[in-house]
Amino acid sequence: MGNRLARVREERGWKKARLLHELRAAAARRGEQLPKDESLARRIAVWENQGGVVGDFYRELLCEVYRCSDVELGLAEPPSPEQTAAAPVTEPLELPEFTRLDPGLVDLLRSQTQTIRLLDRRLGGVTVHGQAVAHVETVESLVRNALPGTAREQAADELGQAAALAGWQALDMGRLPEAWRLHEVATAAARESGQPAGLGYARAQQAFILLDAGRAADALDLIASAHAIASGPVPRELLAWLHAAQGEALAALGDRDAALRALDAAAAALPTQPEHALPYLMLDAGHLARWRGHCLARLGETSAIDDLSTALAAMPDGQYGRAEVSLRVDLALALRARGEVAESRAQAERAGRLAGRTGSERQRRRIRELLGTRVVGA
Repeated sequence: MGNRLARVREERGWKKARLLHELRAAAARRGEQLPKDESLARRIAVWENQGGVVGDFYRELLCEVYRCSDVELGLAEPPSPEQTAAAPVTEPLELPEFTRLDPGLVDLLRSQTQTIRLLDRRLGGVTVHGQAVAHVETVESLVRNALPGTAREQAADELGQAAALAGWQALDMGRLPEAWRLHEVATAAARESGQPAGLGYARAQQAFILLDAGRAADALDLIASAHAIASGPVPRELLAWLHAAQGEALAALGDRDAALRALDAAAAALPTQPEHALPYLMLDAGHLARWRGHCLARLGETSAIDDLSTALAAMPDGQYGRAEVSLRVDLALALRARGEVAESRAQAERAGRLAGRTGSERQRRRIRELLGTRVVGA
């Protein structure tokens, strides 16, 4: 029996890169990691072109991503007539205990997410990550066992926000597989909620995991996909955020001119008066200046110093612990590019002490690269 893998992929119009992405996402949901793209692509070629044997693990992943049974994919023999005619199972069907969701309960869940969000901004993810993940699991269980209706969609929207928050904490702590898995929960929940803003945000935020993994081109593609999702009526703050995210990916690729154009587009899209329509999104002129400075610092531009210094002066003391760490690391990079080695080191050491308190492994890695030594506070 020959498998149908090549034909199924062709029917869906998927390129091999799409299949690689979907397989990695399915594996991440199981807490597993796959080989490098080159190795995995060779394996797929053997399956599709040479009828190679597909092991149980990959068989399950392929069934999941294609939403087909192993028989439909040609990876298993169809049941014999004798099996088909076998007596039906007469065990009683046990349904789950359905959740009674209502707007009041959704408000309570939303309030808990916001509390975790505020604690995260001040203390860093390491302090509240366990609480955030437990909250995600609670909301996910409620949504999964709820009957369809408006309250379920609202709870799914909240699940998307909570999972994206927990996923960002995992990214900050250097746990990339966990961050990816949580963002997959967030994007799935956002799809069910029917909220394009939530889906666009979760998808674009997932791109930062790819940036940290050194896959800037893939990150840029993911942000473009998020732009397409959020092309409808969404808050202007989100559009500005997406432009800025695109600018960061372009800066990581070293495309200075395109990055600056994206950042200019972000500034043009940002409303004069904050809309505060999305509780998970904080973006004003000060935040955007910090973001612009970050991109310029990645590009080695000394002009980043002005933007970063302005943003640092405007930041309330102690209100945004993790953000301050990132800002000071960027400032240290820009100062070093200008040849101010002593001041660069002072900023990096200050950032190191803050990173030790917030548990930001992501920033501590950047500081180690700056200092070339053990991080203060690590």
